[in-house]
Amino acid sequence: MMLNMGFFSKYHHAGGDLQHARRRRRRPAAAAAADHHVKLPFDVINNCRKDVGREAQTIVSDLDGTLLRSRSSFPYFMLIAFEAGSPLRAAILLLLSPLAWLVYNFVSESVGIKILIFVSFAGLKVSAIESVARGVLPKFYLEDMHSSSYSLFVACGRRYVVTANPRIMVEPFLKEYLDVEAVMGTEIQATSGGFATGFVAAECSGVLVGMNKRSAVKNLFADDTPDIGLGDRESDYPFMSICKEAYIVPSNEAVERVPKNEYLKPLIFHDGRLVCRPTPLMSLAILLWTPIGFTLAVIRVFVGIGVPLWLAPLVAMLLGVSVTVKGIPPTYSSSSSSSSSSSATTTPGDSSNGGRQRGVLFVCSHRTLLDPIFLSIAAGRQVSAVTYSISRLSEVLSPIRTVRLTRCRNKDALTMATLLNEGDLAVCPEGTTCREPFLLRFSSLFAELADHIVPVTMNIKIQMFHGTTARGWKGMDPFFFFMNPAPTYEVTFLEQLPIEMTCTGGKTSHEVANYIQKMLANSLGFQCTDFTRKDKYRILAGNDGVVS
Repeated sequence: MMLNMGFFSKYHHAGGDLQHARRRRRRPAAAAAADHHVKLPFDVINNCRKDVGREAQTIVSDLDGTLLRSRSSFPYFMLIAFEAGSPLRAAILLLLSPLAWLVYNFVSESVGIKILIFVSFAGLKVSAIESVARGVLPKFYLEDMHSSSYSLFVACGRRYVVTANPRIMVEPFLKEYLDVEAVMGTEIQATSGGFATGFVAAECSGVLVGMNKRSAVKNLFADDTPDIGLGDRESDYPFMSICKEAYIVPSNEAVERVPKNEYLKPLIFHDGRLVCRPTPLMSLAILLWTPIGFTLAVIRVFVGIGVPLWLAPLVAMLLGVSVTVKGIPPTYSSSSSSSSSSSATTTPGDSSNGGRQRGVLFVCSHRTLLDPIFLSIAAGRQVSAVTYSISRLSEVLSPIRTVRLTRCRNKDALTMATLLNEGDLAVCPEGTTCREPFLLRFSSLFAELADHIVPVTMNIKIQMFHGTTARGWKGMDPFFFFMNPAPTYEVTFLEQLPIEMTCTGGKTSHEVANYIQKMLANSLGFQCTDFTRKDKYRILAGNDGVVS
């Protein structure tokens, strides 16, 4: 559809009336070079040498169509509207986008951008916009990076960006992941109470398009001159012309995304509900599917509550949920009448389990709060779970027993030991979920409580919605997971930990925890990290992850 390219392709005219700008855009390069307002010609970025003495140089770059492969800023405004606002705001933005396209292309690109900003921002808390910009947008920006311009940009020692996008929207990503020193972007108005009005701050040059970009660059650098300028349209020539070197990023070339191993900083944490980049067509698909998906999710949740575990795989398949089980789960449970052969360490007050065999301790990687439920389905029996962050609604709806931990080590150890005496127990030592292929640091408490330890990898495949959140309401987590058209859970049982690798075998609890973390990471193809749940929530939500 025409929304996908036309409106969201930016054209920042250098000056003059709109008709003159359009005529000039169609002029051949030789004629354009005669125009004394711009410095022409500029070479294409493919001809730029990126490996010669760039470390001490300063670079100024445009964003959409230059640092990013896409020349469309619509998906990022849609993310603000959906994640900081609501599906209703996102629907309004999508409905008004044809009007914005017409205004942008045939009246004024500045006004077109103002329409996007107003619909996406008006009435939102500035803190909510900042939270989405910090926790949601970086993942989508990184996946959209232009490999050629990115390699030149990061080769330079001092980096700056000038863009028509609101500074509040792009600055967290640019400074955190590209080490940009300063971002020149459109400033928005806010009330004294911290709410965005949706209007642009006129006292700050308005929308940074055309000559406003040149003015912003000159004001920042004063008498200094940037070494390199990057742009993708004739409208970027004004600020590029004041740079010592300038290169054009062609818009007609297919460019691969930047590989993850070339990121300046790895993306480990990100938030938000949407899985796919919300282009206009994808946004339409998501908004049309949402009421259908929510109805389906309610059916899946409530049918799953009443289905016995032995029948759950078949019912899940009929409802479009796939459960893949690999490895062999233990075939015995704590209800076995045989005498206990475990010499696991127990906490004070837990010296006896009534002569029964203690339960199996399943140590799992953590993808969603549904991990213990699908573990129970894969094992074919009830497995209790302990958790730090679960909403009251999720506790009520859970078909298995869930117990909250208190973050008091002695109390939590006693709770877990008691549960092991009563049956099988699932723990996720990371303490929180991580969406990327990384495992967070494992808490070692579990290793002190049992020797009969079975590591289990959990992985998921989803299409539209993430079933986890750091800044949203966790009570909706299972519903968002089941709103996906065909969600898949993969459960892999690894070999039971040998006795010599347990605390009884002489290992410390930290050695056991680190050993299991490496086992799970190797099985999943993930990387181990030292990050913790507190790191995640402080980065994404500005709190410690406590759920009331």
